[in-house]
Amino acid sequence: QVYLVESGGGLVQPGGSLRLSCAASGIISRSYSMGWYRQAPGKQRELVASITTSGTIHYGDSVQGRFTISSDSAKDTVYLQMNNLRPEDTAVYYCNYRILFTDSNSWGQGTQVTVSS
Repeated sequence: QVYLVESGGGLVQPGGSLRLSCAASGIISRSYSMGWYRQAPGKQRELVASITTSGTIHYGDSVQGRFTISSDSAKDTVYLQMNNLRPEDTAVYYCNYRILFTDSNSWGQGTQVTVSS
């Protein structure tokens, strides 16, 4: 069982920045992917960014160049630095943990990010 604790959401003006954190605890695999998905009202959940234990990174097309994912493997924690935020980035952001080459997934409770003036 893996538990994910998210922090860092909130309200920010367009063009502003936020940093999300997600810490994993419990039985942690040596080979995993952690990252962030988001879901806006009426839309499907979509990938924001992910990073594997080997350092492979993926970004969703809409955040490329604005968001940066990083990790602290010693703490099993990932960070999402979000810059130049836009109103369309408004969504609930969910942390995801996935054991590589398996169907094993864990999700955080979600944190609200609202971009509005």
